[in-house]
Order: sequence, then structure tokens, then C-alpha cells
Amino acid sequence: MIIGASSNEERYSYMAAERLLAHGHEIELIGKRQDAIFNKTIDTEKKSFEDIDTVTLYLSEKYQKEYYEYILSLKPRRVIFNPGTENQELEELLTENNIEADKACTLVLLNTGQY
Repeated sequence: MIIGASSNEERYSYMAAERLLAHGHEIELIGKRQDAIFNKTIDTEKKSFEDIDTVTLYLSEKYQKEYYEYILSLKPRRVIFNPGTENQELEELLTENNIEADKACTLVLLNTGQY
């Protein structure tokens, strides 16, 4: 799941969606504006999903607080804090809930086969 998804082709979240799909990963998209990319809807509401393995963040720390409970409710295996999204408070919440918190770049992880 990408939180902070965008239909702007210059945004890293857009590039991540494109590359995740190219690598065969299923994606769900949450963003500020409802839209669609790659035949997938960018939702603005926090819908319930099953079996979310990874949440990759493209929201700065000041916009993340409203997503804390939502992210925890998804019970992902890990959350990736892409550059510029680092958040100690959320990292601690994740750790307390046995969710891996990675400070990494989704695009680099995909390009190096580490995703």
C-alpha cells in the first residue's frame, strides 16, 4: 500500500506505484485527491484491507498522525519510511505493535532486489 499516492508523474509515489506493479506486486493507493493511475483508484478514505504486507509512506511527518491508527489496523509486516518521511513517534508505535519500521527508499529497494 502506498500512502501519499499521487497521479503526478514527477512524484516518487507515482514512480513507486509504477515500479511495484512492474515487479509484480499488488498495490492499494491512498492519497489527498481521488484519482486513478495504472487502472488503480487513488482513494481518499481509509478503507479496510486484508493482507497488506508493506505500507510505503510518501507523506511528511506532519501529515502522518491522522494515519497512525489506520496503519496499525492494517497490521502490515513493515512500514517503509521513504526519504523525508522519517517519524520517530510512528516508528515507536510500530515497534510496540511488532511491525517492522524501515528507513529506506522503495525505489532503491526495488532496483536492488531487496523489496
